[in-house]
Amino acid sequence: MKNTAISPFVRLQSELASFAKARDWEQFHNPKNLVMALSGEVGELAELFQWLTPEQAADFPQEKKEALAHELADIQLYLLRIAEKCNIDLEEACDKKLVLNNEKYPVDKCYGRAVKYNEL
Repeated sequence: MKNTAISPFVRLQSELASFAKARDWEQFHNPKNLVMALSGEVGELAELFQWLTPEQAADFPQEKKEALAHELADIQLYLLRIAEKCNIDLEEACDKKLVLNNEKYPVDKCYGRAVKYNEL
C-alpha cells in the first residue's frame, strides 16, 4: 500500500509558492536570486557562531536559540524553494546522497578521520 501522506517538504514548498504568489514575488524567485538570498542567510547563521569557542557552539547560548532557529528555517526554506524552481525532489535527492555518502565514506576507512573521500 502506497503512503499517500504529503511530504513535509512538498507542503512547505506549496506554502512558499503561495506566499510568493500573493506578494507578486515569483518574478524575483529564479534560481540565481534564490541562491544569492540563501548565501546571505548562511552568512547570518555563521555570524551567530562567529566568535564562539567550540565548547560554546556545542552548548549554544539559550538566549540566542530563537535566532538560531529562525536562521536555520530561512536556510531550509530557501533550499526548498530552489529545489522546486529547479525541479529537484529534495527528499529523494537527500536519500540518494546519504546512500552515496555511505559508499564514499566506509566506516572501516574513515572512522575518526576528518578527510575527504579521495584521501581515505
